[in-house]
Amino acid sequence: MPQTNPFHSLVPRKMTDTELARSIRLNIEAELDAINLYAAHIDATDNEDAKAILRHVMDEEREHAALFWQLIARLDPEQAQHDREASEKYTLITTGAPHEAVEAVGKEGGEARTVAETSPVKHLTVGSLRR
Repeated sequence: MPQTNPFHSLVPRKMTDTELARSIRLNIEAELDAINLYAAHIDATDNEDAKAILRHVMDEEREHAALFWQLIARLDPEQAQHDREASEKYTLITTGAPHEAVEAVGKEGGEARTVAETSPVKHLTVGSLRR
């Protein structure tokens, strides 16, 4: 029976962390592509057995993508810094912080303020209590 050669893509040297990070980004791309493919298959069938299997496999791909992302953060310190800044920016944006505060995150010389310092003051009103 024919079998894929497990050594066909070996390079004559070990990859640097930078090269490995690039390769792992391609792995993430493949995982995301698989997630989208399985989601499309789920949407395209009424077969509950198939949907169950596809959901299970799709969830595994999500975990793989998350694990690869964690690995990239360790292989590429600049990417890790962008990830930290993005988390801070996300919190600022979703709490209504001013645009300037969001853009100050990670800037040299610009003191990034905490979310509490940049969030608008929330006043309770009868209308807000109804929600």
